[in-house]
Amino acid sequence: MASSLGSIAARPVPGSYGLPGQDKYFESRVEQHGSTVVRINVPPGPLNPRVVPLLDAKSFPVLFDVDKVKKRDVFTGTYMPSASLTGGYRVCAYLDPSEPTHAKLEEGGKSDFNKLNDATSFDFICDAYFGVRPSATDLGAGGPSKAAKWLLLQLAPLPTLGLPMFIEEPFLHTLPLPSILVSGVYKALYKYFSTAASEALDAAESLDLSREEACHNLLFATVFNSYGGFKKLFPGILADVSKAGEKLHQRLAAEIRTAVAEAGGEVTVAALEKMELTNSVVREALRLDPPVKFQYGRAKEEMQIESHDAVYVVNKGEMLFGYQPCATKDARVFGSTAGQFVGDRFVGDEGSKLLQYVCTGPTAARPRHPASGTSSARARTWWYSSGGSSSWSCSSVTTLSLSRLEKIRSVPR
Repeated sequence: MASSLGSIAARPVPGSYGLPGQDKYFESRVEQHGSTVVRINVPPGPLNPRVVPLLDAKSFPVLFDVDKVKKRDVFTGTYMPSASLTGGYRVCAYLDPSEPTHAKLEEGGKSDFNKLNDATSFDFICDAYFGVRPSATDLGAGGPSKAAKWLLLQLAPLPTLGLPMFIEEPFLHTLPLPSILVSGVYKALYKYFSTAASEALDAAESLDLSREEACHNLLFATVFNSYGGFKKLFPGILADVSKAGEKLHQRLAAEIRTAVAEAGGEVTVAALEKMELTNSVVREALRLDPPVKFQYGRAKEEMQIESHDAVYVVNKGEMLFGYQPCATKDARVFGSTAGQFVGDRFVGDEGSKLLQYVCTGPTAARPRHPASGTSSARARTWWYSSGGSSSWSCSSVTTLSLSRLEKIRSVPR
């Protein structure tokens, strides 16, 4: 066959693989302007799509400094989904720390594989928080799908489906979808939370918070923040670790089993903190592919933002935007392996110094380590249930008893 083609001139294969994706888009803007702080438009638009992206590890952390940026109604960026999706309340994620309601909540606040993961993680999170598995209630096995539909309606204006611009812009990126499309779904979720979280809601009332508003906030935080993030985080961790090789698998299994055995077979916060390699693996997965890639904040006043190479003036009221993968894969900080998974990157004294560049924690009014927060603790708890057995599966994620998770529930947010 090869010899019969000898007289035919070879030519490149025609066609393309479509748009290069988000990472390449931002990288191309950095190359085009020779700067990691630029100006662009982002979806949804065209109402107010202008933002100032911060695309390196040095400038990005300003988005977590609430003395400099305002976080009111910017959780999803340049638009805010209808409050009808959360019972008519602006839930805590959309509040600026300076707002009275935010301060009131914070005073007493505590904090295929994919298909199986959705069901398991939803049960795991709700069971850990409230002691009642959704699958054992009226929600049944439909809880994850209801949660996904509710999430989709809020995030619909943000992604691209690869359709022509004249179709996507007016129908997807301009106006939020009506909340009535998922009103029945939300009522079913609310019914579960109003019953399962009764203890937490009693505590909210003791703090003079509205029981109804507290329930909407708990639903949002559990489904949007925890479950929504885990839908992406768990498969990512599994993929990274599976490709890392048997040596890392053995080291993880040994560390996890030793720490849990020393704690008397209990999964406690103290046991989790002893799992240095496990902690590093989770942080590394978050660094490479954070579940929430975008961060937003509006400049409270004219200020200067410093990148590695320059200082930029940002005007009061301008929307600052951070694309986290650009910051957390900054080669000026993480070196030649910035784009690779290195499981023990954050192990040891030198490794721990890099944690300041992995911003995974929620914004708070008081200073905190940017890599702190419950996302890593939850992920490490889940990973225990995988690494504690000889096979690397998560089929028994929810076998942890509530007594083992009791202390994890009280970890401050």
